[in-house]
Amino acid sequence: MTPGARLQSAIEILEDIFLSGRPADRIVENWSRSNRYAGSKDRAAISELVYTVLRRRAELSAATGHEDARLLAFAALALVNGEDIAALADGSRHAPAPLSEDERNALDAAALPGADAAPWIRLNYPEWLHSEFEAAFGSELEREMAALMERAPTDLRVNTLKTDREAARVALEEAGLLAEPCPWSPWGLRLTTRGNLPGLALYREGAIEIQDEGSQIACLLTGVKPGEQVVDLCAGGGGKSLALAAMMENKGQIYACDTDSRRLAPLEPRAQRAGIRNLQTAVLRPWHPGAADSDLAGLAGRADCVLVDAPCSGTGAWRRSPDARWRLGPDTLEGYRAAQEEVLARAAGLVRPGGRIVYVTCSLLPCENERQVEFFLERHQDFEPLSWAAAWPEAILPPPAPPGPGLRLAPASSGTDGFFVAILRRKGGK
Repeated sequence: MTPGARLQSAIEILEDIFLSGRPADRIVENWSRSNRYAGSKDRAAISELVYTVLRRRAELSAATGHEDARLLAFAALALVNGEDIAALADGSRHAPAPLSEDERNALDAAALPGADAAPWIRLNYPEWLHSEFEAAFGSELEREMAALMERAPTDLRVNTLKTDREAARVALEEAGLLAEPCPWSPWGLRLTTRGNLPGLALYREGAIEIQDEGSQIACLLTGVKPGEQVVDLCAGGGGKSLALAAMMENKGQIYACDTDSRRLAPLEPRAQRAGIRNLQTAVLRPWHPGAADSDLAGLAGRADCVLVDAPCSGTGAWRRSPDARWRLGPDTLEGYRAAQEEVLARAAGLVRPGGRIVYVTCSLLPCENERQVEFFLERHQDFEPLSWAAAWPEAILPPPAPPGPGLRLAPASSGTDGFFVAILRRKGGK
């Protein structure tokens, strides 16, 4: 493909993202499947431009005064990469049409916002979320929001039922992929080179899984042990369920639950590949506080640990899904908060005295994290917060945040995706 053809393809992908509201990764993947003629370098260049626009959309819009996908793509190349747009948009075959006079004037006048611009413009996040991020980060706001604009690394969790971390690292190196131990998770490896993971026997046999170190830390803090009864109430694809099952050494029982059978469908074959025998799945019907929970009646008051990996805004994962920051709106956020209250109330009915709920989000917003926990404790006075520091394994490095009732992980401070973890113990029992 010519540089102009790559640019035109990126513009078409961006237009689809802006108009459809569908996740960018799916649209990029669908484009690649439909355009097999595009080589790996073509696909990489197109993807790079698309994601540059998505990461820096507020800056580029402020610079040009426009939200048009074509002009934002031009601005990204001109202002970020220093390229000559007129030479690329020349109207030749497969290239963009030449610049209009209005476009030329907009680009000539464009400049990236300076230090005096509002933080939500310079750091590319919705203005309506500014107070939430300011409450979360205080003086670290600029550092953390800048980190959310960077690329995320690829972390792997080593399945200790099949191998150990060093053996997995060596096997990856022999396959041409370099990795280094993650700083906190004892199962974690961070790739320092790119490669075809699904093509590796290590991956196909369930010895490694792709899982951010922050997610691995959340699993560690559940403290699950062999022989326990554990419920993963919002299991989705089951990445955390698999990690918990390995922690339990195939002893006891883990119930991986979700209201969407499609999300759960891949879990059973994944568990089989991973050598996991103590996991069963359950599709749950919608439930509301005060109603009988017939789907989980057999577990009422019996669970040692209930993991609530709650539906949330996903603000902590913006490095991986930069378009998500522009899809999120106040009504959607309010819907997540209502769902979080509901699933926490459902979890409360399952925990035995002395057992615990481990509440996890991949959100950085206090309204989904600390305030949600405070609201739960007000309504469920038979629960008490536990310091996550007490659950931190002594065998690994000191934690990346000061002890407190809830742990917040964020890209700048911990090098992980953004996560929040709180441990809520039901009073009584042991």
